[in-house]
Amino acid sequence: MALNMLFLPFRRTHSTTLSSAIKQYISTKYDQHPDMFTRDLETIDKLRVDAVNSLEAHTSGIRKLTAYAAQLVWIGGKFPIDIGVDFTWYPALGFNTQRPISQNNLRFELANVLYNLASLYSQLAVSLNRSTSEGQKSACNYFCLAAGVISHIKTEVIPELRTLPPEDMDTMTLESLQQLLLAQAQECFWSKAVKDGLKDGLIAKLAAKVSDLYDQAAEFGTKSDAISTDWIHHMTAKHHHFAGAAQYRASRECLEKQNYGEEVARLRDSLVCVNEALKEARWINKPVLGDLNGLKSRVSEDLKRAEKDNDVIYLIPVPPKSELKTLGRAGMATARIPTEVSDPALTLGDRGVFGQPLFASLLQSLNLPGSLQALEKPLGLPLTLTSHADELRQQDGLHRLRRSMHEISKLRASDVSLYQEGVDHLRSEAAEDERAKLKYGTDRWSRPSSQQAAEKLYAQVTELDGYLKSAQSSDELVKGKLKECEAVIQVLSGSLRDLEEYVPSSRRAAVTPEVEKAAEKLRSALNEVSRLEIRRKRLIEALREKAKADDINSAILVETGRLEREFPMQKIEPAQFENLFEERLQCYESDRAMVSEEQAEQKGVTSRLKEANTAFTAARVGDTSTKKREQALQRLENGYIKYKEIVSNLNTGRKFYNDLASIANRFQDDAKNFAYQRRVEAGQLESDLSNSLSNLSLSSPTTTTTLQSQKQRESSRPRYSAPAPAEEPLAAPTPTRAPVAPPSVAVTPTSAVWNPEMGIKFGAPPTSNASGNAGGSGAPRNLRYPDANANPPMGVQGGKWDGTRGLRFG
Repeated sequence: MALNMLFLPFRRTHSTTLSSAIKQYISTKYDQHPDMFTRDLETIDKLRVDAVNSLEAHTSGIRKLTAYAAQLVWIGGKFPIDIGVDFTWYPALGFNTQRPISQNNLRFELANVLYNLASLYSQLAVSLNRSTSEGQKSACNYFCLAAGVISHIKTEVIPELRTLPPEDMDTMTLESLQQLLLAQAQECFWSKAVKDGLKDGLIAKLAAKVSDLYDQAAEFGTKSDAISTDWIHHMTAKHHHFAGAAQYRASRECLEKQNYGEEVARLRDSLVCVNEALKEARWINKPVLGDLNGLKSRVSEDLKRAEKDNDVIYLIPVPPKSELKTLGRAGMATARIPTEVSDPALTLGDRGVFGQPLFASLLQSLNLPGSLQALEKPLGLPLTLTSHADELRQQDGLHRLRRSMHEISKLRASDVSLYQEGVDHLRSEAAEDERAKLKYGTDRWSRPSSQQAAEKLYAQVTELDGYLKSAQSSDELVKGKLKECEAVIQVLSGSLRDLEEYVPSSRRAAVTPEVEKAAEKLRSALNEVSRLEIRRKRLIEALREKAKADDINSAILVETGRLEREFPMQKIEPAQFENLFEERLQCYESDRAMVSEEQAEQKGVTSRLKEANTAFTAARVGDTSTKKREQALQRLENGYIKYKEIVSNLNTGRKFYNDLASIANRFQDDAKNFAYQRRVEAGQLESDLSNSLSNLSLSSPTTTTTLQSQKQRESSRPRYSAPAPAEEPLAAPTPTRAPVAPPSVAVTPTSAVWNPEMGIKFGAPPTSNASGNAGGSGAPRNLRYPDANANPPMGVQGGKWDGTRGLRFG
């Protein structure tokens, strides 16, 4: 199946029996018979078989690989790394994948197992359905875990290999793989952001970071002999692809902000980047090529539209690429090392997920110093035991542990309270938002949901909950340790009388010369171990102080200045400082020689101690007179060691809860502020909705319908009481002059007041006419024009009215 992302292939190996080499080593180096560890020997072989056969992309393989890796780390601290087994593995990358590599090295085995764990994580990420937001999130998580495992191999495992690493595990190859996995994790986050419809500015920053990571992966890949050219072409194409995608998203943000000239410039640069990526078309697969062609089509269409709009409408100058502001970066992918890999000791033990560590009983195999103390001092208390008891009494022993646990419980309760308060704020706000949605409907109440608006806060809820649960599990583990040794610590914290009653006195055994000689030799060896331990602590402190005081920064600056003066045109590379580093490291040659001497002396002391203990045990065969006393003394010694371990655990727990308090407090404040802002926003939105609803009630549908029907009735009502004839429209009336005066209407005469029915008359008041009408009859009069032969009335000359004479009525 063609994919647009790469995954790491598995490394293959041959069947190897690790138990036989361990069995041989125990039989030659320890005084215990290997048959005592038959079950552990069978378990280690089964773990390897399960781990090396987990070559499918299934989550069940994670536990198999991490369980075997944890036991390898544990065994590496008890046995030499060259234990006597040739581990054979085939490279997964490069040109020699069919040529096996064999090394007698436990670290080499661990490196290959962890590499397969990283491969499994990457294949799980690629196999997921990334068309959904949840699939993208899970794929991003798996890629980050794979990058974390590769980083752990590079920084922790390979430096302790003591031999040259395989070709596909050199620094350049591992660095390239780590950057590739981080780039693909960042790409998943970018894809999720696009799917969720985030702002174009943020998506541009995410894409720019993807481009940077692919560029770094390709750069390291070119310096590696194991990364294939196809992978390098893929990384290069992806680098240019996401550089173009970043500029495209930035252009959309410019369009939104009406920066039309910059929009055109970024679209042009985006098209250049896409064309650069398409130069790798011969070596990339179809999904990647399809993504590139799709982006080119969108960029070309937008560029054509933007250039046309700017040339015709906006006329804004297009800045050159050198003047464009560099896009910001938003890095969301980080290498995360699984706890099972970074701290495998936490996964082993009574409460560990992978059970008890194998061959652990070898740590107490010598049963010292209890056996020697019981013989040398059959009565009373040994000096070392009384010194341990004095230390615990001064520190208030058991009460100190209980007080520390109580303080840690209070710190935990405070952290939980802060966390719960923040969660309550979020839940209350989410409930209020849901009630508002039910009240107004999703169409009107259209703001984002609480989970969408505060995605980081809700992610913190899950993260903090995981921290608290993990811390609670650790607290329970410490409580279990205290419960197991509480009685012994109580005795050590008590008085000398309590100690004497706890340690039974034995009869003084008849010590033969052989036993006395063996005991003296064993005591001498134990004293030598104590002196070596005290001296080792002093040397370690001295070396720490020396390293802290050794500041090389000033020497590097001086050397840099010299190189710039002597070679001004040459680029400064780290390799040019090799001579300086070698010169400065010479001051540690004496310390390195001292460490070698200490190592050789420790080996000799340990060997002499084992020989002395073997001789002592053989000399006392059949003597059971001090057995109970020996056991009691050894229980007290182990209780003291357990007490120191619990104190260390409690100090770690106190620091953890103090650090968590600041995180929980910040989370509570952020949740409170978020809830307050959302309530203010909801109040404003509710006010706007209420105003719109009140306006809607003033012009409700019923009132509007009533007004409309009333207007329709008024428009349809006739303007005259008599209906108009339907046959013909009425003709306009023609004005005519009446030959006869209309009949008189009796009206009350008014002087100096004109009535429209009186008409208009020029000249003096008329006299009686032929028809017998009197001038003051008040009958309506028509305008009369005199005959030509008659004398013109007053104000009329030559048949024309003189306007200067005015009008006279009545």
